[in-house]
Amino acid sequence: MIERLIERALFGSRWLLAPIYLGLTLALVALGLKFFQEILHVLPHVFEIGEVDLVLTVLALIDLVLVAGLLVMVMFSSYENFVSEIDVENRGDKLSWLGKLDTSSLKLKVAAAIVAISSIHLLKAFMNIQAIPNDKLVWYVVMHMTFVFSALLMGVLDRITKH
Repeated sequence: MIERLIERALFGSRWLLAPIYLGLTLALVALGLKFFQEILHVLPHVFEIGEVDLVLTVLALIDLVLVAGLLVMVMFSSYENFVSEIDVENRGDKLSWLGKLDTSSLKLKVAAAIVAISSIHLLKAFMNIQAIPNDKLVWYVVMHMTFVFSALLMGVLDRITKH
């Protein structure tokens, strides 16, 4: 009887994650606001700023979009994996990947997104190379290669464990 009570309490405690995932929607709203703030900031000056500055701004926007997409993926798949299945079967707006991402696949997607985000930051650094000291640039490359190596290693380990 005590064992059953403990198991029910543990199983029910998964719902403590739901408000956390809901809280991530606030982070998504913040990213959206920042995205449109950047757009509204650059549009009036689009004919005045140089090509490099425009490309850097667009890269910053892409960065925000990648983080937002990553956030949605983590929110939905984590909710489905740890809390409850999302019931959107009868609606036409079901995401094709919903219900198909396990924690291992999610980790690989997160790692790939981090590599993509790091790539954008590295590209931004190289586009503004004259303003960045060499030692700082080396650290950018080292960090990026660390992310790439980590993602690659996670993929290899995932493939090994699936066999």
